Amino acid sequence: MLALTLMAAAQSAAHARTAPVDPLGSPMWNAHAATLFGADPVRFDPRVKVQHPMIAENQRAFPVAIDARGIEGVKRIILFADLNPIPVAIDYRPEGAEPYIATRIKLDQRTPVRGAVQLASGEWLVSGEWVDAAGGGCSAPPVSRVKGDWAEHLGEIRGEAWPVADGNARLRLSFRHPMDTGLVENIATYHLEALSVKGVGREPLGTMEIWASVAEDPAITLMPAAQPGEMLTVEARDTNGRDYRARVAVAKQSPHPLASAP
Repeated sequence: MLALTLMAAAQSAAHARTAPVDPLGSPMWNAHAATLFGADPVRFDPRVKVQHPMIAENQRAFPVAIDARGIEGVKRIILFADLNPIPVAIDYRPEGAEPYIATRIKLDQRTPVRGAVQLASGEWLVSGEWVDAAGGGCSAPPVSRVKGDWAEHLGEIRGEAWPVADGNARLRLSFRHPMDTGLVENIATYHLEALSVKGVGREPLGTMEIWASVAEDPAITLMPAAQPGEMLTVEARDTNGRDYRARVAVAKQSPHPLASAP
């Protein structure tokens, strides 16, 4: 019993050492730091750019982008909102892509929205801001459930890709899916849970885990390494085990050929 107590104390001390004081003063910061980062070193770094509106006009679909292209050696990106009942939205590994991701998430109340990136060294860099939200984004039924047409369009995928600077492409994907949180009465959890983008020869360019705090009909923007004319393969799976697959060709030219950002 004493050994278990000492082990727990040691683990708590390790988490305390690796979780710096939160500049946002969130009541959930220490708990999330322990869960997400464990004993890995963590520090706040403004180079992790978390881009979003300051006020959530639509708490069901709040746009957020995490841009860590100014940082070398990024191997993982986590998007999370401290005070959401489902805090993590996306856990992304840009194996052959720029460290950038944009999507829309649900917000259940006023909360810090954060981006965390892990370097090859194992260190985590974190940034974020408080966002004002009216609340209820996670506990309101999806629009497609209210309309009753969700099954008619389930699994539809749209995608476009354009070349941008430095040999990369801007890939925009949208899925028809209710992304049920399980927090609405009589509606079980049902959401996309995995997504991968592969290039020529099925080389992995980006893989991610997805949670139900991503907005209904997910829209995701990535920046994989792909040349004009190349074909990208998109594969996804939801929590019912249903698989989704699409192929997206990178356009021969971009409407903004000098742009380096989405």
